[in-house]
Amino acid sequence: MTAAKKQKKIFVLDTSVIIYSHDSIMNFAEHDVGIPITVLEELDQFKKGNDTKNFEAREFTRKLDELADGHMLQEWIPLNGRGKGKFKVVMSTTSSVDAQKIFDDRKNDHKILNAALSLKDEYPDKNVILVSKDINLRLKAKSLNLPAEDYETGKIKNVSTLFTGKEEVENVAAEDINKLYKEGEIEKKHVLKRKKALANAYYIVKSDKNSILARYNPFIKKIQHVEKRPVSGIKPRNAEQTFAINAMLDPEVKLVSINGVAGTGKTLLAIAAALEQRRDFKQIFLARPIVPLSNKDIGYLPGDIKSKLNPYMEPLWDNLKYIQNQYHETEKEYQRITDMVNQEKLLIQPLAYIRGRSLSNIFFIVDEAQNLTPHEIKTIITRAGENTKIIFTGDVYQIDTPYLDSQSNGLSYLIDRIQDHPLHAHITLEKGERSELANVANELL
Repeated sequence: MTAAKKQKKIFVLDTSVIIYSHDSIMNFAEHDVGIPITVLEELDQFKKGNDTKNFEAREFTRKLDELADGHMLQEWIPLNGRGKGKFKVVMSTTSSVDAQKIFDDRKNDHKILNAALSLKDEYPDKNVILVSKDINLRLKAKSLNLPAEDYETGKIKNVSTLFTGKEEVENVAAEDINKLYKEGEIEKKHVLKRKKALANAYYIVKSDKNSILARYNPFIKKIQHVEKRPVSGIKPRNAEQTFAINAMLDPEVKLVSINGVAGTGKTLLAIAAALEQRRDFKQIFLARPIVPLSNKDIGYLPGDIKSKLNPYMEPLWDNLKYIQNQYHETEKEYQRITDMVNQEKLLIQPLAYIRGRSLSNIFFIVDEAQNLTPHEIKTIITRAGENTKIIFTGDVYQIDTPYLDSQSNGLSYLIDRIQDHPLHAHITLEKGERSELANVANELL
């Protein structure tokens, strides 16, 4: 091993890394970790509230207090665990290269840069690296000749190869397809030969003459026929939508993830599937994370809390109204949806309002899941009680929060980590079905 590879590094953490994951300090192997005092000041502002960033801030300060265990934070303190390095709070906000002077601003980001630069001055024999989820801060660091990296733990290496949940299988014998159609199931070897079958993976099975939709059922270890069926008046328009409906209606599949661009029908199908199974669950929860416009807090919006939140929940109401309008106002199904809302059998709320609730006997849809961190996804799933089904929908490329991207968001993380589990099914919707105009926008703009 070369001397460069053996060299210990000092990683300096930005606030964005800590509110992404309070355990981040423990994920730098044998290397040391510096926490700028400015970061502690910023965390103090995040400590109150019910959002995930508030939870992460509180957990990190508790962890830091536990790790200190009688030490002064200005000295290097061992991190608990075999093969771990040390950490300390960096008090200095001045260095030979002054970021505040160069950028002509005394903002906190520049104080954090100076803290990292001061360590670079103090330890010239070590490689000092700023770690931040803020791409602009990383660019500023590099402009000052300070190495900077994103926080890599939990990131997906290649989103383009992310599990899609579906596959075309060609050159299957026509008699095997006929048997699958007539009997509803067939041994895996007749369709996939020796190829491994992932749990709840979907297949478009083709022969020279015909084709059929199918799924590998991990419980009976056979390929099953997937029938095209409508839910709550909504008919699937393509194979992918048929697969998504099948996954959401299967009582043995407790967790479903649906990825797809705008107009592919993710949210609409999820709500329709929930209404189709309303008798099987105590309540239906529809939720989505609040990502304020221009990164401003919702407090700047006029009106009471309901008025402030309505713009964020409106897409869910739009989909519910679309389903309701499949029926005439005089039909029972139309009135039943209204009654479910009035009786709170169906709730549309911000995710923060639901996160702390017990999730037993619930059909829970989380929309725009790409705006959640991996920790938030895990927190939601671990709340699931008996007879609860959770559906995550989103577009891993359409990120609305500044500290997440297609590789680090919770939906990508979920799809990558939990694929091939019998309780989970995933499907990527690729074909837009909203309108011809919407398809043109997705393809050409």
